[in-house]
Amino acid sequence: MTIKSLLFVLVLIVGFAALLAEAQSLGRVLALTQIRGTLFCSINGSNSRITPVFPNALVQLQCGTGNVVASATTNTAGGFSILLDPLQFVRLLLLTNCDLVVKTPLATCNSSLPTNGILISTLQFLGRTVGSIINIIPGSFIFQLN
Repeated sequence: MTIKSLLFVLVLIVGFAALLAEAQSLGRVLALTQIRGTLFCSINGSNSRITPVFPNALVQLQCGTGNVVASATTNTAGGFSILLDPLQFVRLLLLTNCDLVVKTPLATCNSSLPTNGILISTLQFLGRTVGSIINIIPGSFIFQLN
């Protein structure tokens, strides 16, 4: 190998090392964001001792003027989880510009509840996990007629 080839390989190695260090640094700053919660079959989506959960409900994350940016369907226990890419969503914007919206009619889980209307909730910051996942939960769901 010539001196020029060795210098070229050395520059490549140093460049890759710098890129790797930058990526690891960004990984510490940019953490996945998880929005999770449990939806209950009630006029306000909240829990009481006798309120059943709301399975198979469509939960949408809507930002700005109602743009759906992510969604999930509740499981049999009423739980849902939405993971967001940290490069696309800034926590402050999520908390101030986005809501969770349940489009599935409440009558789906209890025929005595309204057939039209939606549940809407603001978002609340819960904290970070050891693995640097940002945890966000719904605030209080509010029923709104369509």
